[in-house]
Amino acid sequence: MTGVHEQVEGGGGRGSAASYASAGVDVAAGERAVERIKPLAASTSRPEVMGGIGGFAGLFALRTSKYTEPLLAASTDGVGTKIAVAQATDTHDTVGLDLVAMVVDDLVVCGAEPLFLQDYLAIGQLDPVKVEAIVSGIAEGCRIAGCALLGGETAEHPGVMEPHHYDLSATGIGVVEADAVLGPDRVRAGDQVIAMASSGLHSNGYSLARRVLLEIGRMSLDGHVEEFGHTLGEEMLRPTRIYARDCLALAAETDVRTFAHVTGGGLTANLARVLPDGVHADLDRTTWTPAPVFKLIAGRGRVERAEMEATFNMGVGMVAIVPPEDVDRALAVLTAKHVPAWVLGEIRRSDGGSDAPGTAVLHGDHRRL
Repeated sequence: MTGVHEQVEGGGGRGSAASYASAGVDVAAGERAVERIKPLAASTSRPEVMGGIGGFAGLFALRTSKYTEPLLAASTDGVGTKIAVAQATDTHDTVGLDLVAMVVDDLVVCGAEPLFLQDYLAIGQLDPVKVEAIVSGIAEGCRIAGCALLGGETAEHPGVMEPHHYDLSATGIGVVEADAVLGPDRVRAGDQVIAMASSGLHSNGYSLARRVLLEIGRMSLDGHVEEFGHTLGEEMLRPTRIYARDCLALAAETDVRTFAHVTGGGLTANLARVLPDGVHADLDRTTWTPAPVFKLIAGRGRVERAEMEATFNMGVGMVAIVPPEDVDRALAVLTAKHVPAWVLGEIRRSDGGSDAPGTAVLHGDHRRL
């Protein structure tokens, strides 16, 4: 993105001159990759972006006159072992969407608008076409989230990674007014918990999912699965839903107390992170039916419910906490944004009093799981 950089030791055989190319780094391929991805980054530009891709740093003009007391928010994340499925199926244009989702949906939890993102791609052998496919997904995710792809780094790692292997990470920067920061201090007993549906597995739990479905279940990624209506590989590569703009719209229209992005650790652990002491979230499993992929994993691997709920999102990708008088409006906003949503539960006072840590508790049985 902003360049291809890697330090490599080694060279040619005895009696031959060493070179970067003989060490496995193709600088020319890196330059071709940069040229292929320039228009992708340009397609995500915002008015605040200064200059073009290819420099040593990206510049973003924060218009401080728009804000009273702006706070910058930062988040860094990756895609995890979902990348192994992309590599196995030779499908590389979706994991970039997952990368953006994991970063910007963490930013929006505190109410921050994502401004820009910088990515890091480490790859065993640089293939400009593959790099272009990966970055096309990142660019699409940035357009959905409304943030700029300001640049990044593509590093070729010969001798460290297998030629067809790669890994992704990114850092995103957002902004929020100091008096608009969302969080546990806003949450009150009686508030309602609204769930927003996930698009599937999202980007967590893939080590377990791959173990159960591909190793224990001996399923093929290119095999058609009746419950899905498509192949297992297509289901496992279904992109993570990006909620950032939907959450910002919800915060603009209602008195959102806070959000919780449901990632590693599952629904209850992530919701507990945004609850103050003295309350708990009372959540009802009977309010939704998890997608078939969760039932398939639970059945093929004989995975206990507690383990499933501690590993996967189980169909809930984002949660909003709102006062009871804003529930109808919140659901209307999300419906208009084509985000399936429902009332998942309520915030209640804890029996342990004000010193009891905030927790989330699920009760009831899922339908058809």
